[in-house]
Amino acid sequence: MVSWLTSLLAFVGCDPQKIAKLEEGVATEADVKKQFGEPQATYSEADGAKTFEYSRQPEGQVAWMITIGADGKMSALRQVLKPTEFTKVKPGMDKAEVRRLLGKPGKTAKFDLKPDEEHWDWRWLDGQMAKVFSVTFDRDGKVMASAVSDDPRATESRN
Repeated sequence: MVSWLTSLLAFVGCDPQKIAKLEEGVATEADVKKQFGEPQATYSEADGAKTFEYSRQPEGQVAWMITIGADGKMSALRQVLKPTEFTKVKPGMDKAEVRRLLGKPGKTAKFDLKPDEEHWDWRWLDGQMAKVFSVTFDRDGKVMASAVSDDPRATESRN
């Protein structure tokens, strides 16, 4: 059986090679799709641009948001699973806003003892430390709380 770490390294290892083939202001939408495939979601921007979501969840620890400007050229490529983005998650935001900010979560869960809550988790790296960013939504799909913790899968593999 292949370990989750081996799978992760094989999967994420391709992203730097794909990114190296995309130059901001030069690469087109077709170039982005050639490297990354069809996006998991597409978001329309106010200025006519569109942003493609490429989440590497649940096994990966990154989520890419790639913006194609109104001129058809790539204008930004961002890895969004990082503390500066997590601080933008605020109480009262809805699920769609959080998804737009961080990409598809790696795990969603509801618990019998807390039926009015839903939990979303994203795996990410803080330097070399594997972490999980969690968001708790209320029954209306609004953010109640968020937290960062150690990734239990990484902790288990060290034991």
